[in-house]
Amino acid sequence: MAGKQPDLLLDQTDEAVGYLSNHGDEAAQANMAAIRRKIDWHILPYMFCCYVLQFLDKVMLNYAAVMGIKADLKLVGNEFSNLATYFFVAYLLAEIPNVYCLQKIPAAKWLGGNVFLWGVAAAASAGAHDYRGILVARVFLGIFEATIGPSLMLISSQYYTRSEQAPRFTFWYMGLGVAQILGGIISFAFQHVEHAALSSWRIMFLVLGLVTVVVGALTFFFIPDTPVKAPWLSDSDKVALLQHVSENQTGLWSSSINVKQIGEAVLDVQLWLLTLITILISVSSGVVTTYSATLIAGFGYSGPISALLNTPSGLVSIFFTLLVGYGIRTFSHRWAWNILCTIPGIIGGGLMSFLPKSNIAGVLMGIYLVNAVVATLPILYQWTMANCAGHTKRAFASALVAGSFSVGNIIGPQTFQARDAPEYHPAKISVLATQAAGALLSVVLFLYYKWMNRRRDREQGSLDRSMVDETKWAGLTDKQNPFFRYAY
Repeated sequence: MAGKQPDLLLDQTDEAVGYLSNHGDEAAQANMAAIRRKIDWHILPYMFCCYVLQFLDKVMLNYAAVMGIKADLKLVGNEFSNLATYFFVAYLLAEIPNVYCLQKIPAAKWLGGNVFLWGVAAAASAGAHDYRGILVARVFLGIFEATIGPSLMLISSQYYTRSEQAPRFTFWYMGLGVAQILGGIISFAFQHVEHAALSSWRIMFLVLGLVTVVVGALTFFFIPDTPVKAPWLSDSDKVALLQHVSENQTGLWSSSINVKQIGEAVLDVQLWLLTLITILISVSSGVVTTYSATLIAGFGYSGPISALLNTPSGLVSIFFTLLVGYGIRTFSHRWAWNILCTIPGIIGGGLMSFLPKSNIAGVLMGIYLVNAVVATLPILYQWTMANCAGHTKRAFASALVAGSFSVGNIIGPQTFQARDAPEYHPAKISVLATQAAGALLSVVLFLYYKWMNRRRDREQGSLDRSMVDETKWAGLTDKQNPFFRYAY
């Protein structure tokens, strides 16, 4: 028997609704392939550059560790680990106002402004003279970088359908792997700066910070607030695009805050499973981001060589990121691709944990393989955007998952305790255990989505296509919309 049909009204606060009501007859024969190419060329380069720089500005601390920052700033004990930890504490706390700001300010504007400001914070790190100084700079860097994940998730969901989002998430997230390669090369280059007034790591922070400031300004002015404000799309292009992405049933953007949607999100099982998986997998990310160069230097390599030996990590990240982007677009089954990426992470954690330090090649291979887990984050980001509907709920969900990424990165560096040097066995074993747990919960999430979809099929019976069309711009959450089906 069919389920009860909801009483539906168009969500007049959604920007797309107003635009379609005034331009509904202009779509004609639109070429979506051409429109997609136009969108890709106009927004993806900025998104990619932002993600490259957010990782570079964050991971420079990793390379500065082999460039003399510990000695220059007289860092002792766990102070270096604390720099990484407090960065992510600030990152986590900043996600709370992010929910509000992303609801009130267009994601593109909020992103560009924050990129500009974290560039200032990164450049300011060059002026630190003690632990307190660098700690303050890192805290502000964490505050401003906190918006990168939620903003890019929301921008991507405005322009692409659920299946189209996967390769686009892959493209901008591939910036992480590119940044790993560039970071090693940049660190190597700056370590050969001699007879300068500033230490090489200070010059590196200053230059990268100023580059970030420029990219932030460009992002602010050149990524449109929403598709309907894109000057490079014609009216017919905009109508065709809005009708195309309406199949997501998630809406476009609204500045109206719905408190009930936040309450629903807090009680949503899928969000907490996504959160737990992200935390578990991000423990390894925290280890890779902060300590990979230190682990390699532990084999006796010099600072410049340690930086270069870290670059293959980026190749592993890029390969697996491209693999899952293609795989999800072609075969779907995000849960299986998530597990696939944790398998090399588990193997890498095992090699790092149980091989003797004398087996340099084997342990290096372990460090590189762990980087496969970074490809799980775009899966989790895209999964969140595909399965959370409702303007406020989507903003809350994006901030929650991005915040859980920071929780994992808080835990990761803290597994590196000074008393465990130089082997750091507890930290290495934590990489192994968290990857295995993340893979297991991915299966649980898959089974939950299958169960929810089957239950809705039973309750709804045969779908009334006209009713499905009405829900596209009704502003309903995935829980409220009986026609919504979860992607897995």
